[in-house]
Amino acid sequence: MKIVMLGAPGAGKGTQADKIADQYGLPHISTGDIFRKNIKEGTELGKEAKGYMDAGKLVPDELTVRMLLDRVSQEDCSKGYILDGFPRTIPQAEALDSELKRLGENIDFAIDVEVPDQNIINRMSGRRACPKCNAIYHIEFIPPKKEGICDECGEELVIREDDKPETVKKRLEVYHEQTQPLIDFYDKKGVLHTVDGRVDAEDVFEAIRSILK
Repeated sequence: MKIVMLGAPGAGKGTQADKIADQYGLPHISTGDIFRKNIKEGTELGKEAKGYMDAGKLVPDELTVRMLLDRVSQEDCSKGYILDGFPRTIPQAEALDSELKRLGENIDFAIDVEVPDQNIINRMSGRRACPKCNAIYHIEFIPPKKEGICDECGEELVIREDDKPETVKKRLEVYHEQTQPLIDFYDKKGVLHTVDGRVDAEDVFEAIRSILK
């Protein structure tokens, strides 16, 4: 069972990917983790990627796909895997599709966790982080016992740059421009399934479970 997770930043797709991984015993794979692992271990692919990154260039899609295929060829992926954060663009999706076809494989499910932009902006701008112990709060859903103060260490909480409304809006604009077309791409392949990400995380997961049955 090969799954691609889709959804805007802050939609909760990473949380759902973790739940699917636990439930079905599949590895949750993010390209960020793959890059870090290859670079840390000094693999040939890692050295190649580091060369681009050190030069301030984007790692080419072809190399990213090679790193991904190297990861999914490992034993723990024999029953399938969950891709989170890749593909991000149509060229990446086409490159992945082409390589999987060559191996006689394909993506079985593309799950889009759908949340309106304004909900995401409200959700993320309500986050507060502790700069000392990294604890995360939310002014509405997980408020600290004392407003603006970390329960764990007493440090003053901050709004991370990534959670500021203007930053979230920019990230959403990039998502709609680059990643939204993937929804049409997987819809045409007949593997797209959309779930309502506005409801409780457990309800979202139940909807996903009914799709994967």
